[in-house]
Amino acid sequence: MVGRGVDERPVGIDELLERVRAGYERIEPREAYEATQGGEALLVDIRYAALRERDGLIPGALVVERNELEWRLDPQGSHRAPEATGHDLRVVVICNEGYASSLAAESLRRLGLSRATDLVGGFQAWRAAGLPVTSVQGADV
Repeated sequence: MVGRGVDERPVGIDELLERVRAGYERIEPREAYEATQGGEALLVDIRYAALRERDGLIPGALVVERNELEWRLDPQGSHRAPEATGHDLRVVVICNEGYASSLAAESLRRLGLSRATDLVGGFQAWRAAGLPVTSVQGADV
């Protein structure tokens, strides 16, 4: 993650986000939807359980708690998810509003997942765009 070097001043979270996001291209909800429909991207939902239960799920998204993300998506890791097929995998990280996902995408990029990105506006932007959402129990919401 972009951070402090020995001679750098401390940065706040807003500046850190700006630096991180300058290092890759983020993706809009409709583009992410089309990429997943074409089998070109893996959506990874890192929202915590209470938000998933409250707001629902994106059909087909891999749910991985944020604290497990690197272990589950490292293609070389012993705890990797079956979907973590290689470093060239296009991963789109989704949090609730598109902030934590930026830091998570940067962490994945540092693991060698050079195509990792995050969803602008997060799950809330996905839902506002009218894209598919199901309840935790599986019914459309």
